Amino acid sequence: MTHIDPTISDKAVAAVFAGFPRPARDGTLLLRSIIFEIADRDERVGGVSETLKWGQLSYLPIAKNVGTPIRLGVPKAGGFALFVHCQTTVISEFRTLFSGDFEFDGNRAVLFDSKAGIEIEKITLLINRALTYKL
Repeated sequence: MTHIDPTISDKAVAAVFAGFPRPARDGTLLLRSIIFEIADRDERVGGVSETLKWGQLSYLPIAKNVGTPIRLGVPKAGGFALFVHCQTTVISEFRTLFSGDFEFDGNRAVLFDSKAGIEIEKITLLINRALTYKL
């Protein structure tokens, strides 16, 4: 997978990235790149809108009623995380497939310590599932 690096056009979004500690910034920027790549590749998703929700970076499919938002942020315990709505089955399905490979926060997040902890092929499955959850 070749990672695209879309420009951050929203100043508030750019400020959130800039405020992250370096390891979290590097990891969330990699996850952001993967999100954009998957959304751009899948015509059903129609790309993603990037905004802030509850102070976290949020990525919502542009096509209506296709998927659930993905959020990126820094948990209180440190590191960084990829969040989805806790009432979806996205995280529980992913945990069933890869329980020993990732650290989870209930049904709402996959936690990371560093960019090196992102297993791209596996996390791509999670991101794709979230972006197409309602299909």
